[in-house]
Parts: sequence; structure tokens; C-alpha cells
Amino acid sequence: MSETIIETDRLCKEFVRDEFHVVALKDVTLSIDKGEFVVLMGPSGSGKSTLLHLIAAMDRPSSGTMRVLGHSLGDMTDTQIAHWRNENIGFIFQQFNLIPVLTALENVELPLKLTNLKKAERREHAITALKLVGLEDRMHHLPRQLSGGQEQRVAIARAIVTDPALILADEPTGNLDAASAQDVRTILSRLNKEFGKTIVMVTHDPAAAHDATVLHHLEKGQLTDVAVASGR
Repeated sequence: MSETIIETDRLCKEFVRDEFHVVALKDVTLSIDKGEFVVLMGPSGSGKSTLLHLIAAMDRPSSGTMRVLGHSLGDMTDTQIAHWRNENIGFIFQQFNLIPVLTALENVELPLKLTNLKKAERREHAITALKLVGLEDRMHHLPRQLSGGQEQRVAIARAIVTDPALILADEPTGNLDAASAQDVRTILSRLNKEFGKTIVMVTHDPAAAHDATVLHHLEKGQLTDVAVASGR
């Protein structure tokens, strides 16, 4: 029997900026099961990234309810959410968000500094994560010494180093060339198929749908279509 790990009910998010009132999400009801590879697609401004940020508790909804990994995020304090996110969520950004003065290894090790692991254990975990994305030979390079595709693979290693239950990816191939984008899609597919990771990915890339189990389409802040992906 499937285990539901993300549930939203009539989720809404509104932004008020000066005289502008923007409805980013409207009455989004969504259910995602453990082990699924979910792709969120839709035009720019449709609310995809907003929904991803709410799932990661990087923002709070204006109304509606949401449970992620058994927790009602609306009932948690900011401190509780920060600890919960570090333990359970691996987030992959379009812009990589690496620290430029730190090596690949040091960047990947950063999330582990909030754990009780000793320095040697943190280093071992970081090396293992870099090996998984095929960058063990670049671990002592700074971000500026890496290609865009390599930077994103470092970012993926950083996202998985804590062994999170849920991986969220916001346009992870958006800044990459075709070959690098394929490398990233292959890694994410492997994380889902071989390691059983639940993945929710926002993308405009039609090729990314091939490895998805479920496709969700958003339009003007609302879910308009749900389909079982043909690639699986």
C-alpha cells in the first residue's frame, strides 16, 4: 500500500506588493506518495516554484493546509522548521547556490555541520555523495573551476548528503547545456529508481518527463491536469 508523504488541501498563496495583489496559488489540492518522481510543468508564473517552496517550508501559505512527511508545517515554529528541513529535505536550485570560496567537498559538507557527526564522518559522507554524482576527482576544486554541469552535480551532492527523505528540484537543468542537462536527469532518475528517493521537480524541459511517474500541470496558480507519465 502506498504511503502518502505530501498532502495539500485548498492551498493558496498570495503576495501583496505595493498596490499589486498577486495570487500565486489557488486552491491546490495535491497528494504525492513515497517513491514517486513527480514533475511540475506549466508556463512561467504558473506557481510551480511557489508550490515547491511551500513544500520545503521555505515560505508559508496564505490559507489551506499542508502535511509533509507526517508534519503539519503550519503548526511548527521557524526554528523547528529549520531543523526539520535540514534533516528531511534536499533542495536543488537552478542557480546552484554554491559558496564560491569553498571547494566542492566543503560545499557538500555544509549541511552536515548542523548534525552531530564528527569531522571525519562528515568528510566521509561528503566524499560518498560526490562519488555518487561522478565528481570525486573534482572535490578540491572551487566552483569557478567547474563547468555549469559540474556545479549542478555538486549542488545535487549537497542536497543528498544528509540522506533526505524528499528531494525538491527547482529547474535543475534550466542553466545547463543539453549534455549537462542529460547528466542531471540521469542522476535524478537513478536517485529515484535505485535509492527510492521521492523527487518533486519543477521544469520546462519536456525530456524530464520521461523519468517521471506523475506529471502535474499548473496554469495561473491552479492544477489543471494530472497524468501518469508514459516513460515509466
